[in-house]
Amino acid sequence: MVAVNSEMLELGSQAPDFALLDAMTQQKVSLSEFGSQPLLVAFISAHCPFVVNMEAAFGKFSEDYEGKIAMVAICSNDVEGYPDDAPERLAAQAIAHGFAMPYLYDETQDVAKAYKAACTPDLYLFDDAHKLVYRGQFDRSRPGNGVDPDGADLRQAADALIAGRDITQDQIPSMGCNIKWKPGNEPDYFG
Repeated sequence: MVAVNSEMLELGSQAPDFALLDAMTQQKVSLSEFGSQPLLVAFISAHCPFVVNMEAAFGKFSEDYEGKIAMVAICSNDVEGYPDDAPERLAAQAIAHGFAMPYLYDETQDVAKAYKAACTPDLYLFDDAHKLVYRGQFDRSRPGNGVDPDGADLRQAADALIAGRDITQDQIPSMGCNIKWKPGNEPDYFG
């Protein structure tokens, strides 16, 4: 397990476009389908211990905010090297933990690069104009630190967005397993 921090895409950034297959329905889902509603884009995976630590709480978050914030999960990991992140495994994870959102597979890894995603989980919350208002941790829970996952940081940002309040710009980067890049496909934004 290699733990890395989010690259912290600049607040106010426009949501990069995507059109990817949903692991559960095999239907293509694109950014344009979410119209002018707030949107959470969550880069996660099925095998990462950081995601496994929070997946039940993430499922609860998705249920609690369904209809208030549009949501999409994306896995960009190389399934050749990490078969636990193959689309059928993603679908099983989504069903097991009640993810109330499409779970997309980014086979080319181009979408992860467009978002400057670095780890799983890497979370991006956009307003109704799809401008970035939050990118940071789900909460302060980490595997083995004894803190129960509750999504407090993301919930605070989502509640502020829904209520039309300012979201603090003092945001703590997400931490997790590095995205498993295909050999030779590693992005250049890691410095």
